[in-house]
Amino acid sequence: MAFTVAIDGPAAAGKGTLSKALAAHFGFAHLDTGLLYRAVGARMLAGVEPVEAAQTLTADDLSAPNLRTPQVAEAASKVAVIGAVRAALVDFQRAFARRDGGAVLDGRDIGTVICPEAEAKLFVTASPEVRARRRWLELREGDPAADFETVLGDVKARDDRDMNRASAPLRPAEDAVRLDTSDLGIEAALAAAIKVVEKRYRSAR
Repeated sequence: MAFTVAIDGPAAAGKGTLSKALAAHFGFAHLDTGLLYRAVGARMLAGVEPVEAAQTLTADDLSAPNLRTPQVAEAASKVAVIGAVRAALVDFQRAFARRDGGAVLDGRDIGTVICPEAEAKLFVTASPEVRARRRWLELREGDPAADFETVLGDVKARDDRDMNRASAPLRPAEDAVRLDTSDLGIEAALAAAIKVVEKRYRSAR
């Protein structure tokens, strides 16, 4: 049975952690679609033209060791505004979404563009300050000198870029359930998400 859970939201809202936990809970496959754009961004930084990088992306590119660096995240946000890059990655995402056994996809345009017919949709968000603090704490583990105000500025700049891009801007689908994690721990957020997905899953069976 094909059952798609589409999870969208801005950077550091917690959607990645939530998506993995949801997939594990229901036994669904999981795809972090941001990895596709990070892989394209990493290849761009290595000198490959962005559209070519997207069109020739391989599974090995998704396991490159540098995909979680701030530099690659910034590059990913820049290549994501290129319509031809997004178009090159659409078919891969849609095929994954309709695989047998269920799938959870998280990104920024899953419920609005990639899988508008998804059986369950969540828009996971949090305030810019909360998201910046989460990202800052992560960065401090490898760089004790990481500056919070710089991270906050980066988060706000990325939000602006994602929300105002011409191709597939970040926004909640009309039928998405909004989940604000500003004041929620992962267990509470997961419980809320499970409740939403279980209701949709029972209706679809």
